[in-house]
Amino acid sequence: MGMIEETDILMLDWNKIKDMPKENEVIPVAVQNSITKEVILVAYVNEEALKESIRLKKAVFWSTSRNKLWFKGAESGNTFTLDHIYVNCEQNSLVYQVTPDKGNICHTSYNGKANNCYYRELDMDTMKLINLNERDK
Repeated sequence: MGMIEETDILMLDWNKIKDMPKENEVIPVAVQNSITKEVILVAYVNEEALKESIRLKKAVFWSTSRNKLWFKGAESGNTFTLDHIYVNCEQNSLVYQVTPDKGNICHTSYNGKANNCYYRELDMDTMKLINLNERDK
């Protein structure tokens, strides 16, 4: 193992995803529900978003489509309290364990019931998406 795998010093590799402008260097972050262990979503953070997440103890991301900070739930009220941050061995991705602060986790729902963002499964035989809410009926 190399130094990056053995150190206790945070040395995140913001340049892992190539072809990003310096000011928008990001790493992926998987967001997991602390209670259910479901994967809620995958997003990106830059250094600014990570610092805001830590400061606020809330999930804050970097929107690569809008090129700005994305405070999860700022508009909907569906915020996430940040419980833990895990760093992978190469320091080029994170896992945020979060507790949803209210109702919906995703901006989608099914018959008024909150979804997480992974509510469809790819049928590898037909290459069609199956809504898990429909499959479980």
